[in-house]
Amino acid sequence: MKVARFVLKVVALALATAAAVCTVIAFWDKISECAQDVVGKVRARRQYAEGCCIDDEDDYTDWDE
Repeated sequence: MKVARFVLKVVALALATAAAVCTVIAFWDKISECAQDVVGKVRARRQYAEGCCIDDEDDYTDWDE
């Protein structure tokens, strides 16, 4: 009986893995499009952050003098 349960668990795991792989293959175009959108948004935020941050050290160069 224990062997039968083990075999059924292995079969269930194999079927679940196959279903996950098939789902990824079926929706690969949507997954890659979403990933490209996320990368684009991250790049846009980085460019915005680089442009808006001002170095304050120049304002305080003569403070110690």
